[in-house]
Amino acid sequence: MNNDVEIKEYERIDDLHRNGYLLIQNTKMFCFGIDAVLLSGFAQVKKGERALDLGTGTGVIPILLEAKTKGSHFTGLEIQRENVDMARRSIILNGLEQKIKIDEGDIKQAVLIYGASTFDVVTSNPPYMNEGGGLKSECIPKAIARHELLCNLEDVVANASKLLKTGGRFYMVHKPHRLTDIIVTMRQYKLEPKRLRFVHSYAGKEPSLLLIEGAKSGKPMIKVEAPLVIYQKDGEYTEEIKKIYYA
Repeated sequence: MNNDVEIKEYERIDDLHRNGYLLIQNTKMFCFGIDAVLLSGFAQVKKGERALDLGTGTGVIPILLEAKTKGSHFTGLEIQRENVDMARRSIILNGLEQKIKIDEGDIKQAVLIYGASTFDVVTSNPPYMNEGGGLKSECIPKAIARHELLCNLEDVVANASKLLKTGGRFYMVHKPHRLTDIIVTMRQYKLEPKRLRFVHSYAGKEPSLLLIEGAKSGKPMIKVEAPLVIYQKDGEYTEEIKKIYYA
C-alpha cells in the first residue's frame, strides 16, 4: 500500500474486504453500492483476458475484478473528472498501476479511444433511470450516476458490442423494470443474452436488481439462474452475499 496518496476534503477510505484493497470516495458525491459488488461477483474474467468497465465511477469494479479473477489487465472509463482522480489515487494506494488503468472519457467515444474488438470482457453499472424516471438529485455527480443524462442504455450496449471481440462477454447490473429494453437493445447490437439472474432483498419479495450476461454474436439461448437473495429474515446478509463480499 502507498501511504503517500493524498486524501482530500470530504473523502474517506473504504475497505473493499478483498486482498486488503481500499477505495477512496467522496461523501458529497455518489458512492458505490451493493450493485457494483454483485456485478463484480457475477462477471467472469478468465486468465489472460482484458476487461473494460464503462462508467467506472471511482473504479470499484476494476479493483474488485482484479482481486477476484485472473484477468491480465483491467481498464475503467469515466467521464467525471473528480471520479477519475479518486479512482487513479485508489489504484496508486493499492499498488495496482501495472494491472489497472483509469481513463477520462465519454462512453459514446469509447471505440475512438480504444478501437473496435479490443476487449474480452466489458462490464457496466450504468444509470438506471431513463428520461422522466425518478427524481433527479440536486447533486450533479449523483444525478449523472443515477439518471441517463450523459449516456443511456443504448449508448452503453452499442459501445460495449463494438469494443468486444467476437465471442466476448458483456456483464451489466440494472433494474428489472428495464428488462424488455435491455434484451431488445442487446439483441439489436448482437449481444445475445446468455445468463440472467434476479436479485431480491428478501426471499419472497419482488426483485430489486438484475444481473445479465451477453455474448458478442452468440447463439440464442438464455439461462435464468436461481434468485440471489441479499438478506436473511433477521436482516443479516445471506451466506452467498457474504461469499461475494468477503470470500
